[in-house]
Amino acid sequence: MRGPLAAVAGAALAAPLVLAGPARADTAPYTVTPLTFTVEAGDRTCAVDADLYRPAGVDADRPAPAVLATNGFGGSKADGSTDAIGRAFAERGYVGLVYSGLGFGESGCLITLDDPAVDGRAASGLLDFLGGLRRADDGTGIDYVTRDAEGDPRVGMIGGSYGGAIQLATAAVDPRVDALVPLITWNDLGYALAPNNTGARTGVTSDTPGVFKWQWANGFYLIGEGQPLLNPSLDPSRINRLDCLHFATRACETIKLLNSGRYPAAGTERMLAYVRSVSPVSYLDAVKAPTLIVQGQTDSLFNLNEATATYRTLKARGTETKMIWQSWGHSGGHVPGELDLSQGNLETSHVGQRVLAWFDRHLRGNTAADTGPALSYYRDWRSGYGTADGVPALSRSLYLSGDGKLVDNRSKVARGSRTYTNRPFPTSHSESSVAPLTGLPDPAPYDTEGTHLGWRSEPLAAPLDVVGAPEATLKVVSPTAERVQNSGDASDKLVLFAKVHDIAPDGSRTLVNRLVAPVRVPDVTRPFTVRLPGIVHRYEKGHRLEFVIAASDTAYFGNRGIKPVTVVSAPDDTGVLELPVVPAG
Repeated sequence: MRGPLAAVAGAALAAPLVLAGPARADTAPYTVTPLTFTVEAGDRTCAVDADLYRPAGVDADRPAPAVLATNGFGGSKADGSTDAIGRAFAERGYVGLVYSGLGFGESGCLITLDDPAVDGRAASGLLDFLGGLRRADDGTGIDYVTRDAEGDPRVGMIGGSYGGAIQLATAAVDPRVDALVPLITWNDLGYALAPNNTGARTGVTSDTPGVFKWQWANGFYLIGEGQPLLNPSLDPSRINRLDCLHFATRACETIKLLNSGRYPAAGTERMLAYVRSVSPVSYLDAVKAPTLIVQGQTDSLFNLNEATATYRTLKARGTETKMIWQSWGHSGGHVPGELDLSQGNLETSHVGQRVLAWFDRHLRGNTAADTGPALSYYRDWRSGYGTADGVPALSRSLYLSGDGKLVDNRSKVARGSRTYTNRPFPTSHSESSVAPLTGLPDPAPYDTEGTHLGWRSEPLAAPLDVVGAPEATLKVVSPTAERVQNSGDASDKLVLFAKVHDIAPDGSRTLVNRLVAPVRVPDVTRPFTVRLPGIVHRYEKGHRLEFVIAASDTAYFGNRGIKPVTVVSAPDDTGVLELPVVPAG
C-alpha cells in the first residue's frame, strides 16, 4: 500500500479510535478462528470475513454472552482497533465475533453507508450464527453462546464511527440485539456532510440544506473508492462501475452533487432523502436495545449535537439510554486515562468501566451493576468526570451590543450597527479537517479583518463552566442576500459561520476544539437561532468570551457571490447568546 491515498487511509484507521491492543499472544485465554459467511446484502450476495473469539472454558454447558463488532470506515477485522475489541472482551469471558464490514478488508459487497436494509441485514445473518441457526461457510457452528430463546443469542455490540452506526442499523432490523455501545458516530449524514445549524426540524436535521463540509467528505470518499486498490480483490460483488468503483451508486451521486457546485440546488431533496434514509435519524424509532452512547468532544466530523439528537430520540421512545462525552473524537483530543485498549484500561478508565457495567447488566443479567448517570462528561480542569441527570439546559444569557461588547443585561446594550463582507475566497480558518488523518500541521484558527464581527464580554469575575450546545438568536441585514434568496436555488441564501472564542488576559484566542457552526440562513428578513456545537469548557476567571460570526471557513464551501452583512443592535432588539452553564466544580 503506497502513495498519499494509502497514507491517508492508514492514518484514518488509527486516528479516530484509540482501541489498538497489544500483539496477540499464544498464551491468550481464548482461541481465534477465522470464518467466512455468505450473506444476502441488498441486491448482492457476498462473503463476510470474520474472526470468532472463544474464551477458554466456554462450552455448551458453560455458555457466555457474545459481543459483535466491526470496523470504522476504511478498516477491517484485522486492524488494531477492531481486533482489540475481540481480544479485550474474550479476555473478560465474552464470545467475540469481529468482522470486516461490507466493502472493507476481505469482505465483499459495496459500501452502503451502514444502510439498515443492507449492512444491518448482513449483521443479522451473523446473529443467526451466534444463535445456532446457521453455520459458517466451512460448516462451523457453535452452541456456547447464552440464549434467551431458541435462535436468540444474548449479544451486545460495540465499535466506533462506522462501527458505531452499524449497531443502530442492526438493532433497527433485528430485535435480538441486547445492548449497544456506539462510539463517535452520526445521527444524520445530511448534517454531518453538509450541516445547517439553524432551522432544525428534529435533532440536528434542518429543512434548509446546509454548508458542504468538503474536506471530511472527500477524505473518506477517497478512502472508500480506493478500497479495491488498498485491498486488492477480484470479488465482483465489491465492484460497482468505472465511475463509482466501490460505493453504492446513490452514495457516489451524493458526493458528486456536493462537489459539483450545484448543491444545494438541483437534486438536493433526492440526495438528502437518501443520506437520511441510511442514517439513524430515520430509523431510531425501531431501536429498542439499551444504548450507551459515547461521543467525542474533539470531533468536527460527528459532534456532540449528533449524539444528543440520538440520545433524546431514544429516550423519548422509551429506550434505556445513557450518554458519555469523552475527550477524544475524530479530530484528536487523546488524554491520559481515557479509554485505550492498547493500555488494557477497561477497568481503570471511566468509559471502560461504564462499558463493562453496561454489558454486565444487559448481557450477564447482573441487575446490581451500576451503569452510571444519565450523562457524564470529561473535563480538563479537574480530575474525574462531571455528571448530570440529562443534557444541561440553557441558563445564562448574554446580549450583542452595538459597540462590539457582549453584555449581561439588555439595559447595557448600546445602539449601533456593524458590517462585514465576504470575499471570493475563504478568509477564516477553524481547522484542516484531514490534519489528524495525515499528520500534517494545522494553522491556528484565524479571521481576516473586515470579514467577521465579534462581541467580547468583560473579564469574568469567576470561572464559567459551559457543558452543552450554546445557542445564538440573530437578526442580520443583507440586501444582496434578500434580493436573491427566493430564487429557488438554495445556494443563493446567505451563509455564515458562528463560533465562541475563549480570550485569555494576554489577548490570545482559543476556539474550543476548533468547532464552528455553519449556517445557511433560511430568510434574512427574520430572526434565526443558531445551535453551536456542544462543548465542555471552563472559561477561567479573568478570561473573556467572544462570540463571532464570520463570512467563510476554509473547511466548508461558502457564499455564492459577495453578500455584505450588517448587524443592528438596540436594547429592545438585539442578538442573544445563551449558554448551558453548570455550577463550577
